Amino acid sequence: MKIILLADVKGTGKKGDIVEVADGYAKNFLLKNKLAQFASKDALTQNLSQKKSVAFHKQQEKKEAIKLKETIEKIFLRIPVKCGENGKLFGAVTSKEIAEAFEKQGISIDKRKIVLNDYIKNSGIYNLEVKLFPEIIAKFKVEIIPE
Repeated sequence: MKIILLADVKGTGKKGDIVEVADGYAKNFLLKNKLAQFASKDALTQNLSQKKSVAFHKQQEKKEAIKLKETIEKIFLRIPVKCGENGKLFGAVTSKEIAEAFEKQGISIDKRKIVLNDYIKNSGIYNLEVKLFPEIIAKFKVEIIPE
C-alpha cells in the first residue's frame, strides 16, 4: 500500500515521504495512529506543494542567515566584567552574556548558537563563532574588559 507519512516513523521514513508498506502495517498501525494517510491523487498534490513551500522557506532562512553573517563579522563586542587584580574574572563569561551584548547592538541571536570551546575566565580578546544555519558560521571577536 502506498502512503504518505505525516510524522517520522523509525524504520519506515521521515515526515512527508511517500513509501510502500504492507497493507496490515498501514491499516493497523500507521493509519490508526494518524502517522500516515493514503497516497491519493489529492494527497500527493498537497504533499508536493508542502515540500515546495518548505524548500522555499529554507532558502529564505539561508538568505537571511547570510545577511546576518555579514553584519556579525563587522562587529567587535566589548563586555565589561568584574575582575581580580591579575585579570582573572569573578566567574566566567557565558554565551548568555555574549547574546545580551549582541542584543544591545540590535542583533538577536540565540545563546545556544554561540560556540564557546571553553569558558572565558580571563580578560582579553577572544575569537568566537555563531552557527546561524547548518553550513553558515559567522566569526567575530569579543574583548573582555575589566571593570
